[in-house]
Amino acid sequence: MNQTMPVDVELTKYVAEFVVGARYEDLSAELLAVGKKSILDGFGLALSGSVAKSGELVRQHLDSLGLADGVATVIGGGRRVAPRFAAFANGVGIHADDYDDTQLAVAKDRVYGLLTHPTAPALPAAFAMAEVTSASGRDFMLAYHLGVEVECKIAEAIAPRHYQTGFHATATCGPFAAASAASSLSRFDVETTRRALSIAGSQSAGLRENFGTMTKPFHAGKAAENGVAAAQFAELGWTATGRILEAPRGFFSAAGGGYDLGAIHGKLGSPWTFLDPGVSIKPHPSGSLTHPGMTEMLRLIAENGIKAEDVRHVRVGTNSNMPNALIHHRPSDELQAKFSMEFCMAILLLDGRAGLNEFTDEAVAREDVKRMIEQIDFVVDDEAEAAGYHLMTTIIDIDLADGRRISGRADFGKGSPAFPMSYDEVAGKFRENAEFAGMSTARADEIVDLVHRLEDLPDLSALARRLVTVR
Repeated sequence: MNQTMPVDVELTKYVAEFVVGARYEDLSAELLAVGKKSILDGFGLALSGSVAKSGELVRQHLDSLGLADGVATVIGGGRRVAPRFAAFANGVGIHADDYDDTQLAVAKDRVYGLLTHPTAPALPAAFAMAEVTSASGRDFMLAYHLGVEVECKIAEAIAPRHYQTGFHATATCGPFAAASAASSLSRFDVETTRRALSIAGSQSAGLRENFGTMTKPFHAGKAAENGVAAAQFAELGWTATGRILEAPRGFFSAAGGGYDLGAIHGKLGSPWTFLDPGVSIKPHPSGSLTHPGMTEMLRLIAENGIKAEDVRHVRVGTNSNMPNALIHHRPSDELQAKFSMEFCMAILLLDGRAGLNEFTDEAVAREDVKRMIEQIDFVVDDEAEAAGYHLMTTIIDIDLADGRRISGRADFGKGSPAFPMSYDEVAGKFRENAEFAGMSTARADEIVDLVHRLEDLPDLSALARRLVTVR
């Protein structure tokens, strides 16, 4: 399936032509509706991420740069800086709690839920450049969708080795998303867009060994920043190759050792990834691979009246790729807990919920949580393995003190295209994140309304003013 570089195909040019040629009218009502959910979700996560420890450190970093006032908004704190730095800060914020949307793979040799977090690089770049260019809501949505589409198709095409051997696809494919969004809003021609993509490609970086630390959201922030910077340098006339994707020494070869041409060539916008296979929005601030199990655990608790004190043992079985990402079996802090199947199951059994208030250092340090984790085995299951890596099959067996065994299986979690969240449900998540950041209910409601009618906005100034919390 994965092949070496067919250098006669001008793939980078094809991507640039797609970005330049796309029009708002190409976006169907269904696509726009799905996209608005991820846009609203992204803004809420930038708000909640702004009050994370990483948000504080980002503000300190921006202070240290001695930046003059800029035109692009840092969501939450309200600082206005140059667009590349706003994109960085907001990208870190969106991904800070690992609560952002997730691209879903389709091929069986790809790992479902382990391609990219599409909004984290694309939205900050589109938002920053929309402010700079005084773009309309329609132009902003077009740029955002182009960024997501390019990012997702590149991630789908690159050989699975890319992710499996340690690259973080959000970090490596994200600069192409940001460069595409920025190029669209800057109204570049094909050649300038092509150079922007190539400059972005030389800034693709990010390693999965940093999962469970602040450097994972740093990846998303840098991807957004690097794509914006790439577009700005391209506009100045900076030179770059015209075939960064397809060349023997280009992105696909160097980062993946090959790619599937049929997964990207002729496929941009046909179909749009948001519509097929879809993008998953997270109901919990943890790695997406935990979500089918968490959805099923909540169902089992509710339907069987399971109480934590009655649990004697829990077995959680998945395919062999899922433990490669969920690497923290005895987490020591909240970031590690996001990649701990054991913690996610334990906190649901003990508290019956798993939101931002449960993913804290204090919760991880609780003695009852530690004891419950010791009762949970996270293993590779033959049935889950046979189902294929394109699913997130999770099989749960709960042994109770009265001798009963309660069992369940889930292939998908709440928020996936198979079990989607409505706009109102995403708005509920947004309001919780906004409240977590200290925003008033009235202002949060205004943002929900503005995103719902983005196509009517002449520019994003009203939205940007409201995406600021009073500290």
